[in-house]
Amino acid sequence: MNATEIRAALALALVYVLRMMGLFMVMPVLAVAAMDYPDYSPMLVGLAVGGYGLTQAALQIPMGMMSDRWGRKPVILLGLAVFAAGSLIAASAESMALLIAGRVLQGAGAIAGAIMALATDVSRETQRAKVMAVIGIAIGFSFYLAVLIGPLIAQHWGLSGVFGITGILAVCCMPLVKWGVPNAPSSASGDTLPHLSEVKSLFLSPRLWRLNLSVMVLHMLITLLFVQLPLTLLNFNVTLESHWMIYLPVLGVSIIGLVVLMGISRGRTPKSVMLTAAGLMMAAFFMLHMQDHHWWIVMAAVVMFFTGFNYLEASLPALVSTLAPVGKKGTAMGIYASFQFFGAFLGGLMSGLVTDIWSPKLAYLAGAIGAAIWIMVLSGMREVSKLKRLVLQADVSVSRQVALNNALMALPGVDDAVTSAKERAVYLKIEKNFDIDEARKVIAQFI
Repeated sequence: MNATEIRAALALALVYVLRMMGLFMVMPVLAVAAMDYPDYSPMLVGLAVGGYGLTQAALQIPMGMMSDRWGRKPVILLGLAVFAAGSLIAASAESMALLIAGRVLQGAGAIAGAIMALATDVSRETQRAKVMAVIGIAIGFSFYLAVLIGPLIAQHWGLSGVFGITGILAVCCMPLVKWGVPNAPSSASGDTLPHLSEVKSLFLSPRLWRLNLSVMVLHMLITLLFVQLPLTLLNFNVTLESHWMIYLPVLGVSIIGLVVLMGISRGRTPKSVMLTAAGLMMAAFFMLHMQDHHWWIVMAAVVMFFTGFNYLEASLPALVSTLAPVGKKGTAMGIYASFQFFGAFLGGLMSGLVTDIWSPKLAYLAGAIGAAIWIMVLSGMREVSKLKRLVLQADVSVSRQVALNNALMALPGVDDAVTSAKERAVYLKIEKNFDIDEARKVIAQFI
């Protein structure tokens, strides 16, 4: 990577870390800290934890398309301002209802697509995967850091302090976006941003719906866990400020489990490993449902859950990228993100509803049943061979697009080819035996 790409990758990664920490820090503390509100109820706690997911899901695709029209940075800055406003409302809330309103407004700052598009704009095609990898690592790091420091901040400054710091972090991101990230002309493509005309076909895609459902259930389960687990830990006399001492070793051991699963998959994502990961999560919820004052069962269950969660959280986006039709990855990833955040909303809603009507233990059982249904859906998925994506420049007329696609598809190592005269680009999905020089010779014949 050159200096511009390194600067862009680090700046955008830091924006992601600060913003996602703000969303995640509240998860391990809200269920306990919210008991101080006069209108406290398990149902409202569930909505407060997962409420941001509803607006995130609804606005992911529109905000991505807005960044193509208005520019990346203006939309990102707008999203950060909305997120900061939601944090301020939540920090000053004196009731659960106002807290939920703040969380919903936080979610309205749905800028993930615009950030990824900006990263694409300021990086060369050959270095884009490295830039995305840096940002992806930052997202994972932000989650673990937030889970650990959220309880510590709540100990010193309470829940309002958590939201106040969240708002401050969002404001700190603004100058970083404005001046830290290099400027670049908008260069949106079907592999970067969503197109509204493609949403319906990809929403119903037989190759993608299982993955979209999977990420929805995955985030439903982790939200459900974080609504219930802090209360479970209180039953063992583990105070809120000490929860980080539980999460730290649990996350450490689960990362070792992740490495083992990644080693088994050996750079691929075989169905058997995915089913194993989902099975670990299902078993964890059954164990949490059945545990009766047994500390070691709780700890073993949480380790199992995070082992499966870590693997699937890392693997599912790569699978979507592989299976998405060539030239339509932006739309596919936008739909995927919408399902992901909607799952967070469902997790909070399910946990609060079941706990309100029945009991916390039955909320764990509901999660286990949901995971069991998910496993049955996953069992129908086919094995997937990962393919690389490549974009080549091609100033081809509309009348010659189909002919060029057919010529490229005839080349060895080409799995799929789509030419866009409007974007002056050819999108390819390729195998190892692909020869880029041969592809360029074919393209030259049609220019």
